[in-house]
Amino acid sequence: MKKIVTIGGGTGQFNLLCALRDIKGIEISAVVSMVDSGGSTGRLRDELGVLPPGDILKCILALSADRDSARKILQKRFNGNGRLSGHSVGNLLLTILSQYAGDFPDGVKALGEVLDIKGKVFPVTIDKATLVAELTDGSFLYGETAIDIPRGDQREKIKNAFLVPHHSDQVKVYPPVVDAIKNADLVIIGPGDLFTSTIPNFLVPGVKEALNDSLAEILFVVNVMTKFGETDNYGVKDFVEKIEEFIGKQVDKILVNSQKPKNEILEKYEKQKAKFIEADLSDEWSGRKIIAKDLIDLGGDIIRHSPDKLKEVIEEIIKNY
Repeated sequence: MKKIVTIGGGTGQFNLLCALRDIKGIEISAVVSMVDSGGSTGRLRDELGVLPPGDILKCILALSADRDSARKILQKRFNGNGRLSGHSVGNLLLTILSQYAGDFPDGVKALGEVLDIKGKVFPVTIDKATLVAELTDGSFLYGETAIDIPRGDQREKIKNAFLVPHHSDQVKVYPPVVDAIKNADLVIIGPGDLFTSTIPNFLVPGVKEALNDSLAEILFVVNVMTKFGETDNYGVKDFVEKIEEFIGKQVDKILVNSQKPKNEILEKYEKQKAKFIEADLSDEWSGRKIIAKDLIDLGGDIIRHSPDKLKEVIEEIIKNY
């Protein structure tokens, strides 16, 4: 039984976990970023002082035995003008379970039991913190939402990122995360927004150290598109070098998409200042193995990784491990 740990957050980790759920002979542990501050998640965090449930909920749904039905119910949002308006059923349920159980991890575990998930879902930390980005002009952005949604037509590049704890001197890693990483056979990092979904996990003291102590092979899944305000003009090597800067070691394998989306879809993304990331195989990769495959979902107007295509490639990687 191969032990697989994923580290990330957001929609990217959801699609990855959808792929892993259907692979036989593996034990899955999902480590999830805890800095989401927008939408229903942000409101619950601000009003009730709870940990952000949104990204955790996505991971639980991805690993659910009856994923499609669970998504229809738990991602349904309330309408109207009351306090419930805009909240998702799942976010509220996870918040209630956490408060009743006594802590957030127990609430996560309880919802996982209800939905019969394959694997375990861990918050990277149970300490409340704000993500801060330092820009190249010396200014700072406070909060995942401010970093994620740039104002105006241009913004300085992100130079560095760090966490500011709310109620303690230091943010601490949730201990089961360390155990999962140290005992893993394969650690998969990404895909997801680099500075707001992926890197925040490694800003929690203890995560990078656990990865450096682990004998696990590291697979980094590169995004399909750049993100305005975060990864403008990034190529594959820029993504790899940036993640290695924060994890403190070299990745073993790089998985990159080689299929270019249709021009009419790319034109829509260009309006959001997002560009397609070409699979450049000509660079010198210094012992890292680069794997370029068609990985995208060609249906619809949203460019994202296909769980079915990811499953096929990752199954092959695990088989050859």
